[in-house]
Amino acid sequence: MTGSANIDELVENFGFLDDWEDRYRYLIELGRALAPLDDTERNDVTKVRGCASQVWVVSKATGAGPDTVIELRGDSDAHLVKGLIAVVLTLFSGRTAREILSTDEKAVFMKLGLNDHLTPQRSNGLASMVQRIKRDALAASSAETSAAVH
Repeated sequence: MTGSANIDELVENFGFLDDWEDRYRYLIELGRALAPLDDTERNDVTKVRGCASQVWVVSKATGAGPDTVIELRGDSDAHLVKGLIAVVLTLFSGRTAREILSTDEKAVFMKLGLNDHLTPQRSNGLASMVQRIKRDALAASSAETSAAVH
């Protein structure tokens, strides 16, 4: 799931669910659908700091400058957090560094209602994931050749 059409679909799906118990279950299902990372990809370089759960995000940049395309994969040891990773990947993966850096993720999270229904600890972890992805996008946009970011 990548691109704005899919984030719109995600927002729409959230809107169909009546209560937050159903939305939490949906998030967990989204997380279960993520491809697992290899053990070698779970390391200090890919680990996201600031998350209470174990979270890893792998970024691969293709291209150069602001039009560098960033492919993302991620994993966590917590089911709900893995679902939040799926949301973040839907929002950012497969987009250019320029698009990632200009995305207003807070508006999307507000549409999903995440700002009102996540614990402060999970909200901080979500913000840490976004900061990490935006930092990778910034680094990739200033790189001159194709490279793996993390």
